[in-house]
Amino acid sequence: MKISESCVVGLTWVMKDSLGEVLDELDEPVEFLLGGRDLLAAVELGLLGKEAGDKVELHLEPEHAFGDYDEQRVFLEARSLFPAELEEGMIYEGSALPPGVGREAPQDLMYTVTDIYPEHVVIDGNHPLAGMAIRLQVRIASVRAASLEEVGAGTLGTGFFQLESSPLTGEPRLH
Repeated sequence: MKISESCVVGLTWVMKDSLGEVLDELDEPVEFLLGGRDLLAAVELGLLGKEAGDKVELHLEPEHAFGDYDEQRVFLEARSLFPAELEEGMIYEGSALPPGVGREAPQDLMYTVTDIYPEHVVIDGNHPLAGMAIRLQVRIASVRAASLEEVGAGTLGTGFFQLESSPLTGEPRLH
């Protein structure tokens, strides 16, 4: 079966940055819905017409991957507003930031704690791979027709590339 919209594909991949450093590797196949919210549009386009067993190499510029880095999504907040057990790398949903944090930060983003200082904390609403060109080596392990329920849901609810639209801007964002 050739890959078309509204089908389910089982994929493995190796994701690298433009210098060849491995960013992510998926050894066991994970299923994704094409034509839904599971995959980036550029990845879907690269898979169309392929079959199980095929390998696809994609080069995605930031605008087709995780977006350009936006300094307007970086905020400096008072350290006293965060819990004592705060660690770099922790992630908060914008709507679930501690009280008093992110008054100017859009609530529809995910924020990563990037730096902790004695008096301040830096939170970043950019995707960790924003601004990076990505090389993606994909192996198609399986292809099948999607069920009506899967198509209706618009997602299989799995995967690194699951996207949803921002309710404020309508732009896709990683979920």
